[in-house]
Amino acid sequence: MLHPVGPLSAAVYWRRRLTVLVVLLLVLAGLAWGAVRLVSAQGDQAVATSGTGTAEPTELPALERVVPSVAGLRMPATTPVTAPAPPQAPEGPTPGGPCTDDMIGLEVRTPGQVAVGSKPSFELVVVNTSAVPCVRALDKQLQELVMVDASRARVWGSNDCFPETSSDERTLAPGEAVVLPLVWGGLTSEPTCTAERVPPPPGSYVIRGRLDTKVSGDAPLTLG
Repeated sequence: MLHPVGPLSAAVYWRRRLTVLVVLLLVLAGLAWGAVRLVSAQGDQAVATSGTGTAEPTELPALERVVPSVAGLRMPATTPVTAPAPPQAPEGPTPGGPCTDDMIGLEVRTPGQVAVGSKPSFELVVVNTSAVPCVRALDKQLQELVMVDASRARVWGSNDCFPETSSDERTLAPGEAVVLPLVWGGLTSEPTCTAERVPPPPGSYVIRGRLDTKVSGDAPLTLG
C-alpha cells in the first residue's frame, strides 16, 4: 500500500490516493452537515408546535376528580320563603259575655183556643241558641206580650195597666230555656189604660212577645 507498483511513476499513484481521500472526506463532511441540519429542523418544528398548539390540560388531583370544585357548580336558584301568617282567632261570642239578640231565641206559647172572658196563661220562652254561656236580663219591665186582631189592630198589652218591675239577670247555658209565664185578664187595654176595658169578641188573634229589643214571632189564639 505504501509502495505502489505499476508502470506509472509513484507520484501518479500518490496523487490518485490523495484525490480519493479528499473525495471521501468531502462526502463525510456533507453527511455530517446534513445530519446537523436535520436535527436543527426537527427542534424548530417542535418549538413551533409547542408555541402554537393548545396545551393539554393539567391532570386534576384525585380528590377534585371525585368532588367537583365549588366554583364550578351551578347552584339552583332559591326562592325566599315567607313565613305563614299566624292563624287569626275565629270570631264568635265570648263565653260569659252578654246574650245579644242573635244569641237567643224567643217564642210565645198559648193554649191555642180559650173562651171569651177567661184568663188564660201565656208563656214567653227564652232560649240560649249560642254555643257559649251568656248573660241576659229577664227583668219584668223588659217582658211584654201584645195581642192583635185579624186586622192587625192592637187589642191588649201586658204592660198597659199593671206593669211590674224586677231585677233578674241570669247566666244561660248553651241550649238552656227559661219559661216566663204571663197571665191575661181577658179584657182589652191600651198603653194609657184610660179606655174602657171589655172582653174582645170571638175570633182569631195572634200574640207577639218581646224581651227588651228581641221580638218573637206570632203565636195564634182563638177566642170562642
